Amino acid sequence: MPNLILKRINDIISQISDKNYREYIGLLFKYGSTPRNQKRIITFYKYKIEVPDFLSFIFQYKDIFVKNIYKFNPGNNSPLIYDCGANIGISCLYFKELFPSARIKAFEADPAIANILSNNLRANKISGIDITAKAVWTDNNGIDFNSDGADGGSITQSPGGKRVDSVSLRNLLLNEEKIDLIKMDIEGAEVDVIIDCNETLKIADKIFIEFHSWMNNRKRLDLLLKTLHDNGFSYFIESISNLSSPLLGSNITGSNLQLNIFATNNNL
Repeated sequence: MPNLILKRINDIISQISDKNYREYIGLLFKYGSTPRNQKRIITFYKYKIEVPDFLSFIFQYKDIFVKNIYKFNPGNNSPLIYDCGANIGISCLYFKELFPSARIKAFEADPAIANILSNNLRANKISGIDITAKAVWTDNNGIDFNSDGADGGSITQSPGGKRVDSVSLRNLLLNEEKIDLIKMDIEGAEVDVIIDCNETLKIADKIFIEFHSWMNNRKRLDLLLKTLHDNGFSYFIESISNLSSPLLGSNITGSNLQLNIFATNNNL
């Protein structure tokens, strides 16, 4: 027990000494009372950005800057990064902090969010990022999309979605020799896209996937993981769901399983 207490104390000290964690606490104190879905300008470090929803932003900030879920070592100073689901640009800022000479291809399906992404990068004089305001998908024919005005917009097969442009990730990968990182946060479209990219994924060194599934839908996690395995990747899986007693089932609606999947190509 004393060792556990000491470890917890050391963990707390480590958090407090981390400038990104201190900034996270400061952002909560400064902007935490902001109502949901209210646009405002947020400042952190040297950046000033437009945020359409503070709660979505602060979760992103914690995952990206505090937990460092996208941190990787490309072995070169100008890695090529595909940021699929770039949202308002927090991930792009992070990658440019790590690698100022990084070449980033950023994709965002929601036209309004893509406009904020572009404005945020321009306002902060961030260069070397090619923005494509299209949904990453299995073809270039367009797809129905439901927007939530923040970070939860998703491709939909249900009535009521808005038609947005799409781009085939597979076709893009066919034109690349090597990609250092594919980061994929595309709110439920990831299984279809990864399966469609079978064989072309082999040019990627690292892949991050945020996996989503919804109630009453087949999870298809097995198909995604099999595709990664067949393309030479090993992977680590982290649950970001908080489901009590999952063996009892669940009566919640919406997404009931979210995972972070970190994949490394064993052949590169």
